[in-house]
Amino acid sequence: MRKVDSYDVRLLKLLQQDTTLSIADMAEEVGLSQNACWRRLKTLEEEGYILKKVALLNYKKLGCGVTVYVTVRTNQHTEDWLEKFAKGIHLIPEVVEFHRMSGDVDYFLKIRVRDIDDYDRIYKKIIKCAPLVDVSSFFAMERIKETTEIPLSLP
Repeated sequence: MRKVDSYDVRLLKLLQQDTTLSIADMAEEVGLSQNACWRRLKTLEEEGYILKKVALLNYKKLGCGVTVYVTVRTNQHTEDWLEKFAKGIHLIPEVVEFHRMSGDVDYFLKIRVRDIDDYDRIYKKIIKCAPLVDVSSFFAMERIKETTEIPLSLP
């Protein structure tokens, strides 16, 4: 796999800001021909730098205005347990992030719900997934910064 260069980084930055830009607009912005721009974007996709292109939705307008961060601890650390727990969590669409952690917490979840009652419904699904030692919930009071952009620097 080749190393990304400054043109690639500028294209990736543009894509993170607006995937609806045309090839012509992107090419002009970075100083490439349209063909060269298209080829680079195709290569970046084929090499796995671009995973997918999505629309970011307004979760508040869609009734998911409450963000809950959940830490999970278990005393079982087998592959079978993790497979069972992961399968259960993947079936809960309100869980938008799911991470295995180091330190005192084993797993970390980010959940989008309507309200506290809706979270309680999700909590009950989480605790049915597999045996757990502790589930702690933290409700976000204010979104101060949130981005999907990966910080990129020019080579």
